[in-house]
Amino acid sequence: MNYFLLIVSGVVMGLIAAVPIGPVNLICIRRSFTFGPVNGFVSGLGAALGDGVFAAITFFGLTWIAQLIQSYNSLIEIVGGALLVWFGAHTVLSPMTGKVEDGDKNDTGASNLVRAMVSTFVLTITNPATLIAFASMFASFHGLVGGANSYVDAGFVVAGVVGGSAGWWLCLTTVIGIFHTRITDGAVRAINRGSGVLVAVFGLAVLVHVIMRAFGHSG
Repeated sequence: MNYFLLIVSGVVMGLIAAVPIGPVNLICIRRSFTFGPVNGFVSGLGAALGDGVFAAITFFGLTWIAQLIQSYNSLIEIVGGALLVWFGAHTVLSPMTGKVEDGDKNDTGASNLVRAMVSTFVLTITNPATLIAFASMFASFHGLVGGANSYVDAGFVVAGVVGGSAGWWLCLTTVIGIFHTRITDGAVRAINRGSGVLVAVFGLAVLVHVIMRAFGHSG
C-alpha cells in the first residue's frame, strides 16, 4: 500500500470533517478573536483529536464501539445538544470587557489551554453524526485507494485525518491572528455574543431533532 496516498486520503477526510461551519468552528473563531490564535488553535486541536477517535473507530474496524455509540445515539445527542445550549448561553450571559491580549497568563496558561482542548474534544465526540460521516468516507476511501488492509495502513489514515483537521485549525486561527490585534473590543463582544447565540441554536436544533424523532417512533 502506498503510505503517502493513505496519508493524503486521511488529510482530505480530516478537512472534509473540519471545514464545514458548525458549533466547533464558531467556538474556535470566537476564542481566537477573544483570547488569541493560540487558544483558538488548541481548541481546534481538541476537535481534531475527536475526529481522530471516530476515524480510528471506523478504520480500525472497532465495530463493537460503533454499535455501542449507535445504541446510545439519542442519549449522546441529548448530552451533546445540552452542552451546546449551556456553552452558548454561558457565552452570551457571561460579562466580558473585551479581548484578552496575547500572553495573558489567565487565558494562554497551560491549564486554560487544556480546558479549551478538552471542551471541544467532548463536543466533537458527543456528535454521533461524525461517526456516520466517517463511515461514509470509509466507503469512498475503499473505492478510491483499495482500503486500509492492515492496522499499520489504518494508522496512517487516522494520522492523516488528525493532521488534516489540525491543519485547517492552524490556517483558520493564523488568519484570524492577523486581524486579532486590529479588531476593536466592541467587535469582539459582538462576535462573542453572536457566536454564543448560534452555538445555542445548534444545540436547540439537536434537542428538537431528538424529541421529534422520539415522537415519530412512538407514533
